[in-house]
Amino acid sequence: MQRITESESHYNNLETMSTTELLTYINAEDKTVPHAVEKAIPQLEALVEVCVERMQKGGRLFYLGAGTSGRLGIVDASECPPTYGVAHGLVNGIIAGGDQAIRKAVEFAEDDRMGGWNDLQDFLVNENDVVVGIAASGSTPYVVGALEQCNAAGIATGCIVCNPESPVAKTAKFPVTVVVGPEFVTGSTRMKSGTAQKLVLNMLSTTIMIRLGRIKGNRMVDMQLSNNKLIDRGTKMVMDATGLGYEAAQELLQVCGSVRGAVEKFRTMNEK
Repeated sequence: MQRITESESHYNNLETMSTTELLTYINAEDKTVPHAVEKAIPQLEALVEVCVERMQKGGRLFYLGAGTSGRLGIVDASECPPTYGVAHGLVNGIIAGGDQAIRKAVEFAEDDRMGGWNDLQDFLVNENDVVVGIAASGSTPYVVGALEQCNAAGIATGCIVCNPESPVAKTAKFPVTVVVGPEFVTGSTRMKSGTAQKLVLNMLSTTIMIRLGRIKGNRMVDMQLSNNKLIDRGTKMVMDATGLGYEAAQELLQVCGSVRGAVEKFRTMNEK
C-alpha cells in the first residue's frame, strides 16, 4: 500500500529555517487541507445519511482510533452533549489503550487487532449503531480488526483516513478518504492529517445533529447551561425569540433549562 502520509516532505533542512519561514511554510501546507476535504464530501454525505438513519431509530455513533486519531474522536464526542443537549452515550469516543492514552501514549495498544472490538463490547454495541474508525494511515490494526468484526455483526461501519486504498477504507462500508499529501514534518500525521480529520468530524457531527433537529435556525437551542457565558447567550436567544427583557428571559430560561424549552413555554402561555 502506498502511504502518502509517510512520503517525504516537500521541505527539507527545516532546522536551518527561520521562525518566519517555518510558520509560513506550515501555514501554506495547512491551506491545502480544506480543498482535500471538499473532494471527500460525497463520501461524507453517505456516512452522514447512515448515521442519521440509525440514530433516528435509537442507535449510537462510535468513534474508534489510536493516538491523535483516537483523541480527536474523543474531543468531538465529548462536545456533543454540551453543544446539542443530547445524552451522554449518544456519541462515544474510544481510544486504543483506554482513557489513560488520552494524555500518554500506551505502547503497542494500536497493534491489538481485537482490541477495538473488545473495547466496543463494554458498550454493548449492536446493529442499531454506527462505528467510525479514525486512522490517518488507514492501516491501524486496532481499527481494522474492529471494523471487520462490526461488519460480521451487521453493524454499519465508516472511517476517516488519509491514504487511498487503505485497509481501513477497504473494510469500512462508508469510507471517507481525505488525501492531504506529505506532512511538513515527514510522517507527522498530527499535522495536516489531524487537521483534515478534525474538519471531517466537525462536518459529520454538526450535520447529524442538525438533521436530528438539535438546531433551530442557526442557534444551539438545546445547549447545556453549564457556565455564566452560556446562560448569558441563552438569555439573549430567549430575548430575541420572545421579546422579553433580560431578567424575565433569564428567569424563564433557568426555570425551563433550555432555550428551546423557554421559547416553547412562552409561546404556550401566550396562546392561552
